[in-house]
Amino acid sequence: MTAPRTLTLHNRLSELERLAQEVTAFGQAQRLPEPVSQALNLALDEIVTNIISYGYDDQADHQISLRLSLQAGEVTVEVEDDARPFNPLEAPPPDLTAPLEERSEGGLGIHLARTVMDGLEYRRQNGKNYLVMRKRVSG
Repeated sequence: MTAPRTLTLHNRLSELERLAQEVTAFGQAQRLPEPVSQALNLALDEIVTNIISYGYDDQADHQISLRLSLQAGEVTVEVEDDARPFNPLEAPPPDLTAPLEERSEGGLGIHLARTVMDGLEYRRQNGKNYLVMRKRVSG
């Protein structure tokens, strides 16, 4: 196992650029295939955007902690936040067959994260949300 890369973001959308840079740097350092790095970037962008956009009831500064690691051919990404409780695994899948103007807003980002990652786990503990996402590097 290589040393995990940790990152602390603030709950501002301007942090998404730094997130993308860090995930890309992790992928390059670990020599991940480009599709794996792209999947990690997409899933994390969607999940962190949702936390920042919908997770907080106040305008205070909050921290979102991420930990990326590679072990035994699998990337594990842990996301920890103190936003309101939200289990993305319980979110209903969006109706992708309905015309765009009839679709309810939201849910697509979580659907994308579920689709591009190989596994997601959620728990609420000590007032925090913990989301663990896994992506196999090799089939």
